[in-house]
Amino acid sequence: MKCSLTSLVGLLLGQAAGLVHAASIAGVDVPPPPAPRNVVDSYYGAPVDDPYRHFEDVKDSDVQRWLRAQADATTAILARIPGRAPLLARMAEIEAAAPGIADRVVRTRSERYFFLRRNPGEDQFKLVWRDGIDGTDTVLIDPEALTRAAGRPHAIMDFAPSDDGRKIAYSIQVGGGEIGTLHVIDVASGRDLIEPIDRIRYASASWLADGSGFFYTRLREDYDKLPPTERFQDTARHFRGVDPAVDRRVFSASLNAELKLPTYAVGDVFQVPGTKLAAAVVYLGVERNRLLYLADLEAATRGTARWRPVVELKDKVSDVAFAGGWIYLRSALDAPRYQVLRVPFNAPELKRAEVVVPGSRSVITRIAGARDGLYITRRDGATLSLSRLPHVHEPKLELIALPFEGNVQIEATDPELDGAVLDLAGWTRAAKPYLYDPAKGVAIALPFVASGTFDSPGDIMAREVMVRSHDGIEVPVSILSRKDIKLDGRNPTIVYGYGAYGITEDPFFSPRIYAWLERGGVYAIAHVRGGGAFGEEWHLAGRKTTKPNTWKDGIAVAEWLVVNGYSTRDRIGIYGGSAGGIFVGRAITERPELFAAAVSAVGVHDLVRSETRANGVANVPEYGTVKKEDEFRALLAMSSYHHVKDGQKYPAVMLVHGVNDTRVDVWQSAKFAARLAAATGQSRPVLMRLEYESGHGQGSTRAQARERTGDVFSFFLWQFGVPDFQPTAKP
Repeated sequence: MKCSLTSLVGLLLGQAAGLVHAASIAGVDVPPPPAPRNVVDSYYGAPVDDPYRHFEDVKDSDVQRWLRAQADATTAILARIPGRAPLLARMAEIEAAAPGIADRVVRTRSERYFFLRRNPGEDQFKLVWRDGIDGTDTVLIDPEALTRAAGRPHAIMDFAPSDDGRKIAYSIQVGGGEIGTLHVIDVASGRDLIEPIDRIRYASASWLADGSGFFYTRLREDYDKLPPTERFQDTARHFRGVDPAVDRRVFSASLNAELKLPTYAVGDVFQVPGTKLAAAVVYLGVERNRLLYLADLEAATRGTARWRPVVELKDKVSDVAFAGGWIYLRSALDAPRYQVLRVPFNAPELKRAEVVVPGSRSVITRIAGARDGLYITRRDGATLSLSRLPHVHEPKLELIALPFEGNVQIEATDPELDGAVLDLAGWTRAAKPYLYDPAKGVAIALPFVASGTFDSPGDIMAREVMVRSHDGIEVPVSILSRKDIKLDGRNPTIVYGYGAYGITEDPFFSPRIYAWLERGGVYAIAHVRGGGAFGEEWHLAGRKTTKPNTWKDGIAVAEWLVVNGYSTRDRIGIYGGSAGGIFVGRAITERPELFAAAVSAVGVHDLVRSETRANGVANVPEYGTVKKEDEFRALLAMSSYHHVKDGQKYPAVMLVHGVNDTRVDVWQSAKFAARLAAATGQSRPVLMRLEYESGHGQGSTRAQARERTGDVFSFFLWQFGVPDFQPTAKP
C-alpha cells in the first residue's frame, strides 16, 4: 500500500535548500535547485522521501527554466577550460585520419550490398548500396542533406532491403528522439513506393520473399497523448502490402489476447525462409529470453493467425535461427554460458531437441543461420572466435581462422546464401567489414571504406587483468593505455562500467578514446556483474536483488588501479551511461572519497520511480517492481537519488543527457543533480550538460558525439588538476 503526503522531513529539506545559493564556478553562476516539494511514499511500511518529484513534469515552466539555466551555465564553464578546444581539435584530427566506417552491412540474394557508411570528414551515416563486392557506391539516403534542409539533426534508425535488393524500407529520426517515420523506395530510381508511415520506434521491417509486402512495428495511435506508463505499451506488428497498398495490425498483446502476453511484449513477425510459414519471436521488454511461435504465413499477413507455441520462457532461449531444415536455439537452460539446440523444422517440438553445441567454459554469444551452416560466436575472456556447424546429422563444430584475434560480430547471414558478413575489431584495431567465404575458407576484407592512419595505432596497448571484488569473485578488466605508461600513480584514469541486461563491452577501437590515451590517460573497462562477460550467470549476479555487485565490482576495480600504481584518488574518475548510471551513482554514494569526479550519461538514478517512465515497465524484468516487497527493497538499494546524504562530500559530478531521450527521461538526471546540489550546498561542481537536439545517443552526429566526449574528458582533466584544463576567469 502506498500514500503521498507532505511531511515534516520535506519542510526541513525545504528550509535546508533555502540556504543553498548560486555557486560561482570559473566565474559562472550556477543556480541552486528550486526549493524541494517533498513527497513521502510508503512501501511495505518503509517511508521513502522524494523531494524533487515535481521535476518529473519536465514541461513545467519552472523546471524548464532551471534545466536551461543549468545547461547554459555548464556550457559557459566548459568553454573556459583552456585545454578543451585543443583536445576537440585533436579528436577531429584523429577522426579525419581514421578509416571510414561501414556499419550494418547486408548482402541480398542478388549479391547487392547495403550498408551505412561514414567516411572521414562526414558528420552522419549515409545509406549506401552497391552491386557486388567491387561495385560502385550509390548513396540512397543522405541524412546530412536532410539536416541542412530542416535545420535539425536527422539520422537513419534502421533499414531492410527486399531479398532481391530492388526495394528498401528505412526509418528516419529527428533530434535523437528515436521516434520517426518509415519510408519505402525503389532502389534503382529512388522513387517513393508508399507514403511515409509515422509512429515508428524502430520498424524492424522484414520483407516477404516475393517482395510484395513487409512486416513492421508501429506505436499505437495517439501514443503521445497517453499516460507515460502506457505510451509504449501494446506496440503492434503490422503487415504492409506495397501493391496493392494494404496495412493491417497483425500481432500485439491485445490483438493476440489468447497468448496472455504482458502489454510490453513486442512480436517480431517474419516469413520463415523457404517456407509458407510465419514466425513470431516475442521480446518481453528487456528480458533476455524470448518466446517463439509459428503460424500460417498468409493468415499472419491478415492478422488471423493461430499461433503455435514452440519456445516458452522457461526454456531460456535468447537467440533463434532458421536454416538447413532446422530451428537452432541458443539456450541457457542447464548451461549458464549457453548451449546450442536444434529441432527439425518439420517437427518443431522442444522435446525433440538435440544438443549440437554443449555448454562449456566459453560463452556462446550469437548464432546465425546460412545455407552452408550455422555460424556461432564464442567469448573466451576478451577474445571472441567464430565457428561453423554444418547442417548435417552428427555435425562437428569447425573453428574459423580470422585475420586477427579480437572481436568478431556476425553482421548478416541468409539461409539461401553461403557464408557470413562479419565485423572484425579490437581494442587497438579499427572495425572493418569482412565476408567469410566457406568455399575459399577465408575471411575477405570488404572494400567499402578507405583505410586510415589510425587503423591500428602502435603506441597503445590493452591489458587484461582480473580484480578480486568485495566477495572474492574475480572481475575481468580491460585496461587501455600507452605502451610506455609509468605506474607512478599519476595517470589520469577513467573507470568505465555498465553492468546490465547481460550486455558486454566487446573490444573496439575509438578515435576519441585514443585522444585520451595518447596524452597519458588510462581507460579501464570494468566488466562488472550484471553484464554478460561470463554468460547468464554473470548477468544474474548483478540483477534485481543482486544488483549491488555491479557497483561494488566498480569500487573494487578503482581500488585495484590505485593500489597497483595506475592512479591516485585525486586522479581517478568513474563513468557510465544509461543503466551505467546505477554503476556510477551508487559507487559515488557508497564510496564518495574514492573518486575525484564522476560522469553519468543519460543515466538512471531514481529506480523507485522507474516504472512511471514510458520505458519503465519494459525494464521491470531487469530491475524489478515496487509491487513486490523484495524487489522494491532492491530498487531502493540501487537508487542513487535516495542514497544522497546531506553534508556528505561527494566528488565533482557532471550529468550528461539528451533532452529528447525516450529511453531514460531527462528528469532522472535532473532529480539526481538537484539532490546532490542541495545536499552539498554546491561545495563541489554538480553540472548538467544537456543537449536539446539529442536523445539517448543513437543517431547523434559525429560532431555531437565528439563534442560530448571532449566535454566529458575535459571535465575529468579539470577535476584531476591537470594544468591545461583549469578554467580561466574568462572564456
